Amino acid sequence: MTESKRSILLDLHGAVEADAPDSGVAAHYGAISAEQRSLLAGTGFVDLSHRDVFSISGPDRLTWLHSLTTQHLESLPAGQRTEVLLLSPQGRIEHGFFGVDDGETFWAHTEPGAASALLEFLERMKFMTRAELADLSGTHVVIGLVRDGQQQWDIRPRDSLAALPAELGDPVGLWAWEALRIEAGSPRIGIDTDERAIPNEVGLLGVAVHLDKGCYRGQETVARVQTLGRPPRRLVRLLLDGSVDHLPAVGSPVLLDDTQVGTVGSSARHHELGPIALAMIKRSTPVDEQLTVGGVAAAQEVVVRP
Repeated sequence: MTESKRSILLDLHGAVEADAPDSGVAAHYGAISAEQRSLLAGTGFVDLSHRDVFSISGPDRLTWLHSLTTQHLESLPAGQRTEVLLLSPQGRIEHGFFGVDDGETFWAHTEPGAASALLEFLERMKFMTRAELADLSGTHVVIGLVRDGQQQWDIRPRDSLAALPAELGDPVGLWAWEALRIEAGSPRIGIDTDERAIPNEVGLLGVAVHLDKGCYRGQETVARVQTLGRPPRRLVRLLLDGSVDHLPAVGSPVLLDDTQVGTVGSSARHHELGPIALAMIKRSTPVDEQLTVGGVAAAQEVVVRP
């Protein structure tokens, strides 16, 4: 983490910094369950200023992005937030980002440290396209909000962070945001996915993948697996036994009896559900079987049906 991306809100009383890859922002401010309830009530916001921010301007920006990505963007209305993937020719997820267009510029954010490789790829794909890319991670930040029970985000100037508590209420930690995201079954690219992941496995069809748009890189794999209805793996939400005081690390094996059937991605402590996690497991794993992670019992909740 560069010093320029360390959040000024880490200087607030009670702030405890998150671990990598989320270092630079607060994991919590000392009241984990209360922070989740505050976020759900719409009386707080989450500092996501460790995420990378970039912009794409120019008259061809939306038609160009439309031709490259999984999302229908050429007629994206101004102000409508969207989720986007870039796939390999084999349909595997290479990049993911969230964005919104204001009529002149497409503003976007992605995982911490991911913008450099993403912008490098996009620059190579410009050819004669009238589009200008800029990494804004040093000057702009992402904040998270919950409105009408749904997680939402906004991009603000970095120098506005200190004034946000007066506008939006007390900040809550990243752990609160992550618990609600895992409850919703929304994967983080690079944490809940690996280099083999395809959108069909992680519940992103109809979310980050538009099912009625034209050709894009990797589309053949997505369409074939969708038609067959048999993704090789599937994302599940795990309800973990709360008798232990630690959460599983990313990449921890998921076992059925003594056989590994998958790996854990992100995990968190939910204020009502207790410890929860997302995991990628073999499609053939029976949905009603209890699994184990690090010797801890884990009940399945289906995110992607087998």
